[in-house]
Amino acid sequence: MTRTTQDYINEVDKVSAHNYHPLPAVIVKGEGVWVWDVEGKKSIDMLSAYSALNQGHRHPKIIAAAKKQMDTLTLTSRAFHNDQMGPFLAKLTKLSGYDKALPMCTGAEAVETAIKAARRWGYKVKKVPDNKAEIIVCADNFHGRTTTIVGFSTDPVCNGGFGPFTPGFKIIPYGDVKALEAAITPNTVGFMVEPIQGEAGVKMPPDGYLKACYNVTKKNNVLFIADEIQTGLGRTGKLFCYQHEGIKPEIVCVGKALGGGLYPVSAILADDPVMMAAFEWGNHGSTFGGNPLACAIASAALDVIIDEKLIDRSNEMGEYFRGKLRAIKSDKIKEVRGRGLLIAVEMTKEAGHARNYTEKLVASGVLAKETHETTIRFAPPLVITKKEIDWAVERIAKVLA
Repeated sequence: MTRTTQDYINEVDKVSAHNYHPLPAVIVKGEGVWVWDVEGKKSIDMLSAYSALNQGHRHPKIIAAAKKQMDTLTLTSRAFHNDQMGPFLAKLTKLSGYDKALPMCTGAEAVETAIKAARRWGYKVKKVPDNKAEIIVCADNFHGRTTTIVGFSTDPVCNGGFGPFTPGFKIIPYGDVKALEAAITPNTVGFMVEPIQGEAGVKMPPDGYLKACYNVTKKNNVLFIADEIQTGLGRTGKLFCYQHEGIKPEIVCVGKALGGGLYPVSAILADDPVMMAAFEWGNHGSTFGGNPLACAIASAALDVIIDEKLIDRSNEMGEYFRGKLRAIKSDKIKEVRGRGLLIAVEMTKEAGHARNYTEKLVASGVLAKETHETTIRFAPPLVITKKEIDWAVERIAKVLA
């Protein structure tokens, strides 16, 4: 008997924890910007697994690299060396302009690694008293789901009922340089920020905000930590979003698209003064971090971004896409914003919950996701073409009209 979309959804509801509220699409195949569901319906992917699919679904070069590596070696743990980690990290550090990278698996692991690095640097280099290190973060942040990270979230959905939380964090308003200045004390070791707050609804800070914050951190001997897990690797029209303001953070968190849509790969990037102060034999690690399969995949993922000029494409296609969205005539649309191919359509309060529209978009063949009550996020793979954008906008316009 053929199983329907609802059959699959019912099964998940029965056997899975209810920690997600997925849209009603059960996907079985993906290629480029397109996906197919269990009933054979073809749709365009406008979420890219939250920017983990910058290179598109099943990019042939990345698939080939994975298959080749799977035929030889997949895992050693860091108890031994492998022949893939060094070349991958050499490529990543050369591309990003940092001395060293520390590979992990998930984005949340990268953030946790950055927190540990900043604290240890604070004790060893800045001479902050033991167990007094403070890290400043921003309201409405989304840096991950571990207990430490949700402890400094301001979203009650993320942290409600999961305390007690790790101390040592201060929360300030996003986009407010003066609040950062006021929050810094002699014990402050780091300021961690998303260049654009993706989960908050593609929330854009004022122009010059990152540069101004960077200058404040330099004045006070505080590490600037950029969470580029969602905004990095070409998503906003630069390799990293912070490059739009001409700064170089002391620590950068990367992930998502680093795995090419195949495998979880993350890392932190830092120069020697931070990395050498923070880590020594045995004080941090991950069984799967830096495994040869991950490194082969991530290396190919980087090659695709550079060789296919996906950074420039993100810039060009993002401008084109935003222009098309702004041309939609609808009193339900309050604003279209974004950078590169990280785009939000802000609905008016009168339009009702954004979920109503994302469900209709799914039915029309466009897979996008609401974030909070009034925002629809569009973040397609960077390989998208103008023709494919036109196909999507035609359907988006009908739903939002």
